[in-house]
Amino acid sequence: MATKIKLARVGAPHRATYRVIVTDSRSATDSKFIENLGFWDPISEPEKIVVDKERALEWLLKGAKPTESVVKILKRARIWDEFLKTKRR
Repeated sequence: MATKIKLARVGAPHRATYRVIVTDSRSATDSKFIENLGFWDPISEPEKIVVDKERALEWLLKGAKPTESVVKILKRARIWDEFLKTKRR
């Protein structure tokens, strides 16, 4: 099973927040997911990014492919650099 790390939109209209989820690459974003890694709230000042670092690194090392937007969020949360360092070892 190929896994992806995606964003799932939740919240009211014009007040969107996003969940960072791990899901099967063939399933839709709003369907069942394997695990919820955290959330991103772009509207609040300052924006809130809460991601479970250990679980995200574990899924990345298992081979889960993040989308471009998730990579940007992981970079802001300083998880992506740590993943690249662990991957090089």
